[in-house]
Amino acid sequence: QVQLVESGGGLVQAGGSLRLSCAVSGSIFSINAMGWYRQAPGKQRELVASITTYGSTNYADSVKGRFTISRDNAKNTVYLQMNSLKPEDTALYYCNADKNYGLEYVWGQGTQVTVSS
Repeated sequence: QVQLVESGGGLVQAGGSLRLSCAVSGSIFSINAMGWYRQAPGKQRELVASITTYGSTNYADSVKGRFTISRDNAKNTVYLQMNSLKPEDTALYYCNADKNYGLEYVWGQGTQVTVSS
């Protein structure tokens, strides 16, 4: 099965930057899209950014212009570059893989991002 392992989270000051990584292993050829989601305590999980196997990207309005999702196929890794971080960005960030066009979703364990004011 597909396995996702996130890394790169941490504590940063407002205005700082972080780069999250999602290492993908397993049946990678079944994946049609990857995404980054986040969930703050007491709030619903929301899509932050996504990228298809073709390279098309999509972003939540709240992060447009600040976050960039990318992938390195040779390394089987998806990244989320986060710049100009705000306290509102504080959340547990999850990597997600869409397998077989929605037949199955695989989630990583999450990586915590905390932005201090």
